[in-house]
Amino acid sequence: MNNLNVIIFITFAGNKTFFMKKIVILSTLFIGALAWAQGIKFEDGNFASILAKAKKENKLIFVDAYASWCGPCKLMVKNIFPLKNVGDYYNSHFINAKIDMEKGEGIELAKKYNVKAFPTYLFIDGNGEAIHRTLGYVEEKDFIQFAMDANDPSKRLTSLKQQFEKGEKDPSFLKNLAELTIYNDAEFAEKVLNRYFQVKPTMDAEDAQLLISGIQTTESPLYKIFQDKKTEIVKLFPDDRYEKFNQNFQMSTITKKAYNPDTKTWDDQYFITEAQKFVSKENAEKLLKKLKASRALKNKDIALFEKLTLEVYQDYSKAGSNELNSAAWNFFENITNKTSLEKAVAWAQDSVKKKESFANADTLANLYNKIGDKKNAKMWAEKSIELAKAEGQDSSDTEKLLKSL
Repeated sequence: MNNLNVIIFITFAGNKTFFMKKIVILSTLFIGALAWAQGIKFEDGNFASILAKAKKENKLIFVDAYASWCGPCKLMVKNIFPLKNVGDYYNSHFINAKIDMEKGEGIELAKKYNVKAFPTYLFIDGNGEAIHRTLGYVEEKDFIQFAMDANDPSKRLTSLKQQFEKGEKDPSFLKNLAELTIYNDAEFAEKVLNRYFQVKPTMDAEDAQLLISGIQTTESPLYKIFQDKKTEIVKLFPDDRYEKFNQNFQMSTITKKAYNPDTKTWDDQYFITEAQKFVSKENAEKLLKKLKASRALKNKDIALFEKLTLEVYQDYSKAGSNELNSAAWNFFENITNKTSLEKAVAWAQDSVKKKESFANADTLANLYNKIGDKKNAKMWAEKSIELAKAEGQDSSDTEKLLKSL
């Protein structure tokens, strides 16, 4: 399980008698069925049919854009979607759809609607235009208010953007708009934050985090604000964290300049030369391989992704627990070669050794299952479920795995 889950108003990862047993089981099933009966009812069918229904009934479509590994997505399914008040409002006002953005038609929909974080919630009209959106785990009251805003043309994201373009300078308005757009429309959010920090005289911790989240490269106008307000920021974060953020911005800029998206090629010499201003040559070369591996995976060049990742983690002694878990999970999801998968098992084992969690225990369980080691798969699935309960995480996927073993 990938533990890089995103949660807004962020980050980013989810057992006396036979007669009595039957009563308990039936009661549980009844309660579960009742919960879903009074919660949000999601439509079956493809997106085109849902769009046609919305147009015919003159309703907006509510889309829960999720990913199977996303922890906050699972918590919404467990805690919010089944609630009666939520179901009453959403079912009466919208056509509801639940779409995995990493499978089937969800892949193209994610591109079309610029879904980059999970869960993302979209409101789409009958013409297919997204008119309102937000993301992350949202409590009941706010989740209903969010839907009410979608039904009010003056409060929709499209309307808020128009207000901004007309020159709105209210700080609370600008902050809210930046939070709504920062993970799906970075260019626009950059303009909003630029104005926000012009009209906001002081900076608190939330402001600093918002500023840091909005900076993509050192070429951003927000980077100058980051530099100008260093004195204020280091009062909120330790000085070494400020320098770490600054280094990350510098490296992001170098990466952007080193990669040509049109030709899908890298300028290795430029990257290594510039990166050595901040890290050693050895680390610069390793980082470049990681970036190339990540890009190869994005481009669906699995063979290159596999080759580069194996090279990167030939020595993984210095890699952190989360990094190793992510590498192992990516291999579980994309690699079929047993020898390579056994390498991923070793990474996941070291991840657990460095910091045990439900996520890396789940990764181990899935990897063991994939290479045919059912005994260890069962042991680690049980361990992951135990840790999930202790951490307050959703373990439904791991429970499904355990039942299949």
